[in-house]
Amino acid sequence: MKIAVAGIGYVGLSMAVLLAQRHSVRALDVSPDRVARLNARQSPIQDPEIERFLADKPLDLTATTDAAAAMAGAGIVVIATPTSYDPATNRFDTSSVEAVAQQALTHAPGATIVIKSTIPVGFTEALNARLGTDRILFSPEFLREGRALHDNLYPSRIVVGATTPEAQVFADLLREGALAADVPVLLCGAREAEAIKLFANTFLALRVAYFNELDSYALAHGLDSRQIIDGVSLDPRVGAHYNNPSFGYGGYCLPKDTKQLLANYDAVPQNLIRAVVEANATRKDFLAERILALRPARIGVYRLVMKAGSDNFRDSSIQGIMKRVKAKGIPVTVYEPQLADSHFFHSPVERDLARFKQDCDVILANRMTPDLADVQDKVFTRDLFGAD
Repeated sequence: MKIAVAGIGYVGLSMAVLLAQRHSVRALDVSPDRVARLNARQSPIQDPEIERFLADKPLDLTATTDAAAAMAGAGIVVIATPTSYDPATNRFDTSSVEAVAQQALTHAPGATIVIKSTIPVGFTEALNARLGTDRILFSPEFLREGRALHDNLYPSRIVVGATTPEAQVFADLLREGALAADVPVLLCGAREAEAIKLFANTFLALRVAYFNELDSYALAHGLDSRQIIDGVSLDPRVGAHYNNPSFGYGGYCLPKDTKQLLANYDAVPQNLIRAVVEANATRKDFLAERILALRPARIGVYRLVMKAGSDNFRDSSIQGIMKRVKAKGIPVTVYEPQLADSHFFHSPVERDLARFKQDCDVILANRMTPDLADVQDKVFTRDLFGAD
């Protein structure tokens, strides 16, 4: 089967590689650079499994910027374009999804169109009605940045927002490409699938916020956060996963998905969802005050990336801390090898790690690494367990 995948970020690229093991996949992207790199079997994103598959596996995968060429003759068109949260409208910006869906209806008549981008509850039904079709499905992704292909090869579950034969075909394609056996598959309503994605990510954000607020309490009262977290996590109903304190939840998904879910509650009473969103800002305010209390002359920001193994620093939590201390007039230097520019939001970027460590008397690190072992006395971090 020919399959088109629109968008070669971490969701689309991992999906394209997964499906290209057994099918003919054409990846579509607006970036000529991403397309050229993929056609040269170089991953445009940092993901070890994707890099390995592109180098070593016989994949039927090519990329193009031409929508007609990518979609013509496709039986399935997967949409994995960005849907950033727009604070002005209090909604996801779904314009790219709508544009690709329209292209798919034009260039791939009869194809099943599967949205993998995160969208508001009710979007799929509304888009089908607006475009006069019933061929658009939604299938949420549950992927970690830097481990996206791994999570497609070993999925926790496969969810498709329809109970039609076409939905079963797509679910079977994902299960066929996976290496894990007995993957749970759920075919459900479109709105339910959209809600599954938003509620799953909001629960993860809630868990991060909970352990961060536990850590804030311990810091304020001179208690040992790790001992408390260890004791709490020994309860099997709580567990010892996703319990490492941080500067806040960040990355591409959790901040925008929690805000979108809150927006979907506009006519429904709630307390927890708003608290999850607000807790992230409160945590950054609290930690910024603790850092300022150290009276630093120059603060160093060690890495802007959200977590180890990722090259993405969109909405990384350390940027929120950086903005707060800069607002108080403290000069900041950034160490981030992924940056090509000499400045990041008017702060100098230092590429010499030794000079960076020498020039900064307080170094912020959302996660500790061996690179900072020789300046531990300068480092401000809430990384207690050495894990993301």
